[in-house]
Amino acid sequence: MPKFFLMLGAINTFICIALGAFGAHGLKRILSAEMQVIYHTGVQYHFYHALGLLFIGLLLLHFAKSRLIELSGWLMLLGIILFSVSLYVISLTEIRAIGMMTPFGGLSYLLAWAVLSVAIWKEVKVQD
Repeated sequence: MPKFFLMLGAINTFICIALGAFGAHGLKRILSAEMQVIYHTGVQYHFYHALGLLFIGLLLLHFAKSRLIELSGWLMLLGIILFSVSLYVISLTEIRAIGMMTPFGGLSYLLAWAVLSVAIWKEVKVQD
């Protein structure tokens, strides 16, 4: 599973950079200022959690049997889909009803980090 999350993190980081460049150059004249902000927010949180997926993969190299760390990674991926992708769709289509999914993505992001903190508390043994 570490390899999967490392690969997922790398692919998502690539996607973030591509989407960020596309937004900055290709969409600059197409989207309204408000829609540009929405798009940028999607890219920003997507990027944070793409790096989070890489972090999950690295942790799983050391704590391969931790179901909580793995769950945190799945929650981050779900957050990317529900939060960031919904913002991309809203900004490109201006269909605001899709925004009903966005808070669930934000909740998924929050849960991912909360679960990860519990996992670290349980798994990581610090020597004095």
